[in-house]
Amino acid sequence: MDMQVSFLDRLFESGLLIETGVDGLYGRGGRFEDVIAAFERLIDRYGAADGAEAIRFPPGMNRAYFEKSGYMKSFPQLAGTVHSFCGNELDHVSLLKCMDADEDWTAEQKATDIVLTPAACYPLYPTIAKRGNLPEKGGLYDLQSYCFRHEPSNDPARQQLFRMREYVCMGSQDQVTDFRQVWMDRGQQIMAEVGLPVEIDVANDPFFGRAGKMLANNQRDQNLKFELLIPITSVSNPTACMSFNYHQDAFGSKWGLNLADGSVAHTACVGFGLERIALALFHHHGLDVDQWPQSVRAALWG
Repeated sequence: MDMQVSFLDRLFESGLLIETGVDGLYGRGGRFEDVIAAFERLIDRYGAADGAEAIRFPPGMNRAYFEKSGYMKSFPQLAGTVHSFCGNELDHVSLLKCMDADEDWTAEQKATDIVLTPAACYPLYPTIAKRGNLPEKGGLYDLQSYCFRHEPSNDPARQQLFRMREYVCMGSQDQVTDFRQVWMDRGQQIMAEVGLPVEIDVANDPFFGRAGKMLANNQRDQNLKFELLIPITSVSNPTACMSFNYHQDAFGSKWGLNLADGSVAHTACVGFGLERIALALFHHHGLDVDQWPQSVRAALWG
């Protein structure tokens, strides 16, 4: 914990992150953004030849899609919804009185049709399903979005609003598992280029409750999720900076994603936690990018 706070304080002092008064919600300075932009260009160099379709969704998604996704069944503790004032003039007067009295003013806030996007790929599946059957070669998509997860923490590597870069593959079981393995190899190559120590380990999502423990065990037993781990604020508990996920036909069945022959598509995704990777770079190479090893600077800026 002390290491987390110390690193966070140094990030604030250097202007790399900007304090907002809420744990896990930070502004980003220009140098921090330069590193993320450079790292995304490095990702592009590895993925460009694959011919993925680039799609950029906003950080909010259709609430009906969110509900159908089953996210609340598995991760209610992480979800964020968008509420707005829906009252009349008298309700507005009451709201202002509550605010003046430093009381709860949110009683007339009602849920809108928007929820905060929990993962960059969530809006993709219903979008592609509406197009009809996938092409013969399947589908490959390049995504980037701000995502929200309600995990307030003073660990700078565990932010509530963060950016996720993803590649998503839709196709046969062999196609998507091959895709995942390719990116597991690429992920290690990318991190080697920027001088970061990594390990890859089987993992599970943070499913909620007692039933979630069984889901987590099943996920690990079937090797459905791997994470690329890098020490940032702890050597003994390194941070997941990339994830490699095989969903089997779960999203295909849920959204009606079908192959060209009409059979249900399998899906897999690889995700880069962009803020976490930037933090790993600053932790391992120092807060002054001008002093980073020349090989790292060359990989990022040429």
